[in-house]
Amino acid sequence: MSAHTRLEELGVSGLGEVDEAAFSELAERHRRELHVHCYRMLGSFEDAEDTVQETFLRAWRRRETYEGRSTFRAWLYGIATNACLDLLAKHRPEPATGGEVLWLQPYPDRLLDEVPAGGADEPEAVAVARETIELAYLVAVQHLAPRPRAVLILRDVLGWPAKQVAALLGDSVNSVNSALQRARAGMREHLPAERQDWTGGDEDARTRDLVRRYTEASVATDIPAIAAMLRDDVRCSMPPTPGLYIGRDAVVGNWIEDGFEGMQGLRGVPTAVNRQPAIAFYLWQEEQSAYLPLTIDVLRITDGAIAEITTFHDDQFPRLGLPERLPADGTE
Repeated sequence: MSAHTRLEELGVSGLGEVDEAAFSELAERHRRELHVHCYRMLGSFEDAEDTVQETFLRAWRRRETYEGRSTFRAWLYGIATNACLDLLAKHRPEPATGGEVLWLQPYPDRLLDEVPAGGADEPEAVAVARETIELAYLVAVQHLAPRPRAVLILRDVLGWPAKQVAALLGDSVNSVNSALQRARAGMREHLPAERQDWTGGDEDARTRDLVRRYTEASVATDIPAIAAMLRDDVRCSMPPTPGLYIGRDAVVGNWIEDGFEGMQGLRGVPTAVNRQPAIAFYLWQEEQSAYLPLTIDVLRITDGAIAEITTFHDDQFPRLGLPERLPADGTE
């Protein structure tokens, strides 16, 4: 149901006549997709939550300015984009550098499934939705300055025309087109070269087998087996802990071997975030007589090998809907 239809049902001609409860009902229908939009802009799940709340607050305060020239949804997207730009100006005046994003957080697939399908029945729309939520895309986009970042997402992800983006940002169409060119060039510098081979959520049998073998080798702390699954140019990071390791030797010598040193009693639980396969690892704690959350490994798989491992700390387990502990028999 459109906002206009809902307004007609309420017997009012504009948002200025709507009470707070009815306005909240209209806005809440767009919460998840606005959250995903803010997440693309910010790279942080938590910051996106705060920004959506700020968006709804601003929208309520400015409800009388909505004149119906655009859809209610587009109006909210405009407010959300500006709220993101304000947050970036205040808290992150400089974009990420060096290929890592310390504030990066995962986005659970179960919440991505809440985004309305819209035109996502079209194969191209499905591909865009998947590719632009994967961690590699998020990392690349965080290396762009805020305004080109906003232009890129509004134009290439949402499909807004340049004129509409220019009106939102208070720029000329020429400025928007120039910013888009710079943003696309910046993305090419940071995106994986094999973008067309990204696995995303399209897990074939070979991918599922690789994830299974990686999980089993990790539980067994079988370092040679893990090393054999990695690409020569594999990348590993663990936000918010600083450090980006590139290349099999660097990853195995400085990441995997150190991480597994003295570690016994692991269990792995499959999950999915950012439309990528992931494994939640639990470590046996004798004093608790249970396996407790340890880390989450998110994998990017290219051509049958692991191209990237992004590891997140145990504080992300609740958000992903993972159990807080596993009993001694390893069941959930």
